[in-house]
Amino acid sequence: MSHEPRHIGDVLAQLMARRGYARVQAASAFAEAWRTAAGEKWATRTRALAVKRGVLEVLVGSSTLAQELGFQKKALVRELAQLVPDEKIRDVKFKVGPLT
Repeated sequence: MSHEPRHIGDVLAQLMARRGYARVQAASAFAEAWRTAAGEKWATRTRALAVKRGVLEVLVGSSTLAQELGFQKKALVRELAQLVPDEKIRDVKFKVGPLT
């Protein structure tokens, strides 16, 4: 085992990966990006859930709202790609359910 001093950046990166902090930060980043992209009109009636393979899953309160957002999908994806380029969001999937 080497007892050489390690760079603090390497130690912090390992700690963050081990503890899952990076996932928490990423979730917070794409949730905030969704609120910004969706705007006040839709942000209060939706909630970003997760990004899986470049697809942001968004919970919406009704099928009517899901359909309305579907018409705006291309613009939303463009906005999200600019706001969180590291997530490489290429699509948004709307899931109807309770927002509680």
